[in-house]
Amino acid sequence: MTPVIGWLAGALTVVAFLPQLVKIIRTKKTRDISLPTFLVLSSSALLWTLYGLLRSDLSIAVTNAIILTFSAMIVTYKVRLDK
Repeated sequence: MTPVIGWLAGALTVVAFLPQLVKIIRTKKTRDISLPTFLVLSSSALLWTLYGLLRSDLSIAVTNAIILTFSAMIVTYKVRLDK
């Protein structure tokens, strides 16, 4: 049961990022997005990905790799659009 909980928690966390990312892609607006917040989230997701890989825990590694990708996309949009 523990792996199911891990994958479900990870899926919900990934899904939580989607509305923000989709809104940014559609509107091309990031004025109300906090760059420091997403830089910290990206750093955290990178470390969690490494932790999951080192522990051979795919639910942690995969979930956080996806979160890292989404966070990095948001940071990229923020930097490019807020010139």
